[in-house]
Formats: sequence, C-alpha cells, structure tokens
Amino acid sequence: MKDASFLDRLAPDELRALYRDMVLLRVFDEQATAYSRQGRLCTYAICWGHEAIQAGALRALAATDWVFPSYRETAVGLLREMPIEKVLSWLRGEPAGLWDPYEHCVANICVPIGTHVPHAVGFAWGSRLKGEDRCSLVFFGDGATSEGAFHEGLTFAGVVRAPVVLVCNNNGWAISTPVSAQTGAEKLADKAIGYGIPAIRVDGGDVLAVYEATRRAVERARAGGGPTFIEAVTYRMAPHATADEPSLYWDEERVSAERKRECLIRYEQQLEDLGVLRDEDVERAHERSRADVRAAMAVIEARPPSPATTMFDFAYADPPPRVVRDRDALEREGDAQ
Repeated sequence: MKDASFLDRLAPDELRALYRDMVLLRVFDEQATAYSRQGRLCTYAICWGHEAIQAGALRALAATDWVFPSYRETAVGLLREMPIEKVLSWLRGEPAGLWDPYEHCVANICVPIGTHVPHAVGFAWGSRLKGEDRCSLVFFGDGATSEGAFHEGLTFAGVVRAPVVLVCNNNGWAISTPVSAQTGAEKLADKAIGYGIPAIRVDGGDVLAVYEATRRAVERARAGGGPTFIEAVTYRMAPHATADEPSLYWDEERVSAERKRECLIRYEQQLEDLGVLRDEDVERAHERSRADVRAAMAVIEARPPSPATTMFDFAYADPPPRVVRDRDALEREGDAQ
C-alpha cells in the first residue's frame, strides 16, 4: 500500500480479523465449488479472487447497515454471523436457506441481474425518511451496468441523494461478454457522472483500498452527502459458475498471471511484512474455516429431504387453479410411492 493511512485506521487485531474474513470466504468458495461439481449443491457462482472486494467493503459498514448481495456474494452473510448451514441450504434450493433479512441486515439474493440495485436505493432512502442512522451497500457486477434496473436505481439515487454505496465488481466479464463489448465508456465509474453521483475507481485486489474507499463512501452517506459509486477493478480468475466453460473465451496466460497476484496472497504477504501475521495464523485460519464448512455440510446432508411439493410453497400467495392441480398431483404421486 502506498497510503499508510489505510493501515493506520485498523489495529493489528482488526487486520488479522479482516484476513480471517477473506480466508472464510475463500474456503467456503472452494468447498462450495467442489460440492456443486459433486452434485451436492446446485449451480454455484464462483467468487474466487473477489474476496478483497467483499470483505473489504463489509468491514467498513456498521452492523445496522444493510447489504444487498448479488449471486457472486452468496457467502457475505457469513461475515455477519449467518450460519454456514443457512447459506449452503440456499445453494441446495431448500426452504432452510431462506433467511430473515432483518436478522443479519442482509437482503435475500436476487438472481436476475441488477434488479436488487433499486431495492438497495429504495431501502436507503426509506431509512433516511424514517430518521434512521444507516446506509445500504449493494454489490453488482460489470454486467449489471448494462441492465435497465441499474440505470433506474442510479437515477433515483442521484435525485433523492439516498445514503447508498454502489459497489461494482468489475472483473472484466459478464459471463463470456467482455466489458469492451458492453459499453463504450472508458471506465464504468464514468457512468455515475450522468446521475450526479461521485465515483471512485479502486484496485479490487487490494482489500485495504476497498475498505478505505467504502469507509469514505459510508461516512459521506451518513453525513447526508448521498450515494457513491465504487468501481472495484479485478479480473475473473475462475469460471463464471460451475456450469461455465471459460476456456472457450478467456486468455489462459492472463488468468495464470493474475492468479499469482490474487487478493488473498497479496494481503497475506502484506501482513507478514508488517509482522502481524505468522505462518501458524495462516494455517489455523484455513483449518478452522475448512472444518466449519465441512461440519455445516454434514448437518444439512443429514436432514431428510424436503417434499417435492415444497417448490409450490413460495411461488404464489394465491395460486392459480393449474398450479393447485399440479401440486395436488405431485402430492398424490408422492403418497403413492
């Protein structure tokens, strides 16, 4: 880091806690990827190499600030003490994976691209109208900036000066579409200008740079300054998801080079240079996270499977006749087996 003030804001214990956050996200991601490929989880959006953006941004928030994740941030609730079993259950499509957003101030994940951006803006504005001292932070990828919901959300945020932090994870790809094919803008941060929103571009592989940018944005939001757009630039070093075949479109040499300087390696080396992280700390953090994730998976796999009719339970408040017929037929078929 060139700016020592980034480090001055966090004590050694806080720096190590941030490291453990990143390790938990990394280990969860590696385990979830393996479980998905074994057929034990549904398709999983891989976040390997994005931990600096997620952990750095979360560390800058107060516990009462709300987080609106995209599917790339499936596990950020773990940094808010959400049980690992809850997140794994969500990835299995089980009712036990539906968490109460108010319990951890983490909104449920919207899989359609960009639709949660207006949610975050509206929540932040509503909180301000109620006199609450909180802001919201929303994560989205570069692909979301090509969606209508993104522009609607930013228009609203700029007009009402909502206390929201908009964190764009620019990893260079919207599945297989490069940023160059999505926009003629030189930087995604430039898009914020048209909405009257200040923007900053940071190294998404530098967890402390992400933390500092988010801290300043949160401070500005609390002071009534309105929204801030943060473009965290990184590179996707893993497939888009476990159903993706990235060798069809990405540069293997670029990926190999980027993996040698990925965010966890960089932060680990930085803390070792500062003398606040030892080899045993590294080993302990990885071992504990692996044990916790594996234990959580054992718990949910020991549960009896949910009835097939569960798929109908949360689709309609007042289901139409055809849906009722399908549900009843499936229930009869299950009873007959």
